[in-house]
Amino acid sequence: MPSHDIALIGLGVMGQNLVLNMDRHGFAVAVYNRTRSVTEQFMAERAAGTAVIGCFEPAELAAALKPPRRILLMVKAGGPVDAVIQQLRPHLQPGDVLIDGGNSHFADTARRSKDLEADGLRYLGVGISGGEEGALYGPSIMPGGPPAAYETVRPIFEAIAARADDGAPCVAYLGPLGAGHYVKMVHNGIEYAVMQLIAEIYDLLRRGLGTPAEALARTFAEWNRGELASYLMEITAAVLRRQDPLTGQPITEVILDSAEQKGTGRWTVQEALEMGVPIPTISAAVEARGLSALKTQRLAASRLLHGPQPGEPPAREAVEAAARQALYAGTVCAYAQGMALLQRASGERDFGIDLAETARIWRAGCIIRAAMLEDIRRAYAAESSLSSLLTASPFREALGEMNAGWRQALETSLRLGIPTPSGSASLAYYDAMRSARLPANLTQAQRDYFGAHTYQRLDREGAFHTDWLAEG
Repeated sequence: MPSHDIALIGLGVMGQNLVLNMDRHGFAVAVYNRTRSVTEQFMAERAAGTAVIGCFEPAELAAALKPPRRILLMVKAGGPVDAVIQQLRPHLQPGDVLIDGGNSHFADTARRSKDLEADGLRYLGVGISGGEEGALYGPSIMPGGPPAAYETVRPIFEAIAARADDGAPCVAYLGPLGAGHYVKMVHNGIEYAVMQLIAEIYDLLRRGLGTPAEALARTFAEWNRGELASYLMEITAAVLRRQDPLTGQPITEVILDSAEQKGTGRWTVQEALEMGVPIPTISAAVEARGLSALKTQRLAASRLLHGPQPGEPPAREAVEAAARQALYAGTVCAYAQGMALLQRASGERDFGIDLAETARIWRAGCIIRAAMLEDIRRAYAAESSLSSLLTASPFREALGEMNAGWRQALETSLRLGIPTPSGSASLAYYDAMRSARLPANLTQAQRDYFGAHTYQRLDREGAFHTDWLAEG
């Protein structure tokens, strides 16, 4: 007789930890992995003594589940998801729920949902953030799809999700079709940006000022006790404290300076371009990873290209104070850009995303969890149609107070030749947003000159064209 509450396919570390999380909360879980030995090893080691059962065929897995069947897929995005769905499909019945918990592209999720709907099957695209630790002890969960399908898994998700300081589970229904994966995509874009902003400040203080890694660890740990408190700040301090057992050096000194990316940051930038939403802090972070990958070219160029001549380094204490303000301001810009993209997509794609709820479920469990998310939640709870997070209290006041330090940190980086692509993009974004008039009037005149594209005027309605070759 079918007796299990939910199944999970894909026993990577994330999948295994989610299984143990669900089991710990009293849910009966059946598991399956394409490679039989992986299932056998998991059952013999990590799942020993639990109520988890291992299955070795899709039919066996489906037969073990109570109706409606709930099956969570934790497999690599793209073709593998489609392949698993096709394996399962003959063994499912109308009303069953498939849940994609990987980093799938939101458009793929929408396509799969519509395709499965023809057979009466329901499909949820669910963003899950928190890494291995979050999966085991409580992630942030971002579901999208049919509301009725979400209700079938809501008790499980609410039980296993992270808890914020107020005790609320960090999970909420976000919208139809690919809304959940869309929110996770933007989450990852913000993650790229904040990581890059931290890296730029680290570079300013380490390479620019020569601050030892141990001292930097203390600085970041101190910052993590204030307005910059976040998971990424916490782990930055921990990373900087770690010594390499082979050399005795700080581990950061022996790690190759070439960062990888799996695509979600790039998808965020591509989507923002399609939507016409400027996200320069996030875009610069994605491009910075691309530049980091050009290690061979950078090594060759470093022997030929020249920068500022070394001189007397600026006072460390003053630069650190300014750097703290620049990091906070840049981080606010990153969140502001991500929320602006979600706001546009909510309307354009009919997702109906609640931005206050999005900020709420990011407060714990996920990689971008941060103290400022409670202020972000309050801002959108007070005004759901807020045009820009930069104008909301308390961010408006904080950015005004930190303006001088923000600029000082970036000026110091420029003088020292330290690249700050995301930090500089953040300040340019802020300055553009606070400008009542930008030089696009000249751009429009140029376009009309060479292409007769017309322009609009400040003093009257309509489209206008100037005969630029005629004498004025």
